[in-house]
Amino acid sequence: MRQTICEVPGIAVGNVTDASAQTGCTCVLFADGATAGVDVRGGAPGTRETDVLDPVNTVERVHAVVFAGGSTFGLDAATGVMRYLEERGIGLDVGVAKIPIVPAAVIFDLVVAKRRPDAAMGYDAACAASHAAFACGNSGSGTGATVGKLLGGAHAMKGGLGSAAIARNWSGRRLVVGALAVVNAVGHVRDPGSGEILAGPRASDGRLLDSAELLMTMEPEAFHPRIGSGRNTTIALVATNARLNKTQATRLAQVTH
Repeated sequence: MRQTICEVPGIAVGNVTDASAQTGCTCVLFADGATAGVDVRGGAPGTRETDVLDPVNTVERVHAVVFAGGSTFGLDAATGVMRYLEERGIGLDVGVAKIPIVPAAVIFDLVVAKRRPDAAMGYDAACAASHAAFACGNSGSGTGATVGKLLGGAHAMKGGLGSAAIARNWSGRRLVVGALAVVNAVGHVRDPGSGEILAGPRASDGRLLDSAELLMTMEPEAFHPRIGSGRNTTIALVATNARLNKTQATRLAQVTH
């Protein structure tokens, strides 16, 4: 069985996939809340509630993380997850209410998507969350993801949702690190072991091409009209059962990036 981020204790993942509309969302729930940090980069990030993760700010724990398609429209999926958590009395207690802390990030899939993830989709993803294995690939927030776009959409390939985990004994304790990523990159995907290109721009004869080599040989005006601006990104969540404070979690996010 494939190991996923659910190997980290206390994590549950739920996907909602609209295959006909080529979009979806992914909800990651934390049973007892989780200390979190963030590192946002890129020219056109689509995020929600990431400022609260700055170590100088008050909020210490988050209750869920949402990834979605739909560009910034898809951030609405987090509203549904907030409703799910509020119904269960989960959130930051501010006296008059418990406010669920739900950071979210989105990918740009509007070129292929025929629907934008909304609050209802987010709610359903939270309801579907479990500690069991979940679908990867063209599933959840990765449904509309594509990679290898340097030669235009006709030569691109599907991206998607992926997850993995590793466990080691450390000072007599079991340390687990897991990751979940949505790959909607302009470039290619390599096998980290062999270096083989697994997905990327396809030549007319079907061969997979090296995006880095294409970037070095193509004139800017040759590829920019094809890929646009702010349409490509990889978003990821890294989780561990190691005890970290917000500053350490933020540093881990930076190193991961």
